Amino acid sequence: MTQQARNLIMDLGDRGSRFKVLIRDRDTKYTVMFDGVFTAEEIEVLRSPPGAPRANAHAECWVRTVRRECLDRMLIYNPRHLHVVLDEYVRHYNDHRPHQGRAQRPPNREASPPPVVDLATIRVHRRKIVDGMVSEYSQAA
Repeated sequence: MTQQARNLIMDLGDRGSRFKVLIRDRDTKYTVMFDGVFTAEEIEVLRSPPGAPRANAHAECWVRTVRRECLDRMLIYNPRHLHVVLDEYVRHYNDHRPHQGRAQRPPNREASPPPVVDLATIRVHRRKIVDGMVSEYSQAA
């Protein structure tokens, strides 16, 4: 596990400096050396409370969503392919996908969604992403 932590830090590169905290569960596979890799990068390691399965509910919800909407529907060939697919899905999730808790706005959009329009009077453009698994729709010019 320690080597995987080092690989993750290396893969993050310059983006790793944006992370301040790593939240993890209390599994015994996470050793002191594992935590030390993140501590050396000035990332604080927080363990979830014992006997609190809902303590990391947001992360678990994200994992369920990305699996249900993306990963369970395609064959991943190798780690590089996984990174490409996840990068594209994360962009979709944060920039386009409506979120019910945010009044149908994606996390990276602060403005209200456009008003409802009559689809008979406008043209809609569909863009397929994530190897055609997900479609994004927008008003055509």
